[in-house]
Amino acid sequence: MNDDLLITTINDLPYYQFDINNQLEFKQISQLISIHLSEPYSIYVYWYFLNNWPNYCFIVKDPKNYSIIGVIISKIELHRNVRYRGYIGMLVIDPTYRKQGIAKNLVKLTIEKMEKDDLVDEIMLETEVSNIGALKLYESFGFLRTKRLFRYYLNTHDAFRLILPLSNKAHSRYAFLPLHPKELERQKLELNQN
Repeated sequence: MNDDLLITTINDLPYYQFDINNQLEFKQISQLISIHLSEPYSIYVYWYFLNNWPNYCFIVKDPKNYSIIGVIISKIELHRNVRYRGYIGMLVIDPTYRKQGIAKNLVKLTIEKMEKDDLVDEIMLETEVSNIGALKLYESFGFLRTKRLFRYYLNTHDAFRLILPLSNKAHSRYAFLPLHPKELERQKLELNQN
């Protein structure tokens, strides 16, 4: 266990950033997700998120046996060259540890990091229409239902796309937005190298 990756302790539960070099953590995360999420994910999906955005994977461990009891996996990307969009891909809490605020704390950590470190303009996710607990959780942070995605999941259930607007850009149409400052800087660097 790498205590350098300890972010905080809340109600005696330690919250860590995922350790990309720890195969046991990867295995525990993939098991937790495959057991408790209705959507089956390939191991490549985990690797895609965890290798590209390890700083956006937070885990909670049981302090007695150090097993992972909760995880949130997210990413950030430039969306249409005009805004940075955070995306929450997976959030899972072991059922025996639910109703302790762990999911709320993981979402809060993710939102705060995305706002502070990457100045994201919005955060997006999908959740099943029937998952009332998840909808209440995300809507308590200000996420808005923006679209119903029919038969979105492999089990043929519908999903809601939820978006948390964090900047004025999140309320504007893409056609009227200037390039994001990070994209402008990248293009300037590219021009200077040529």
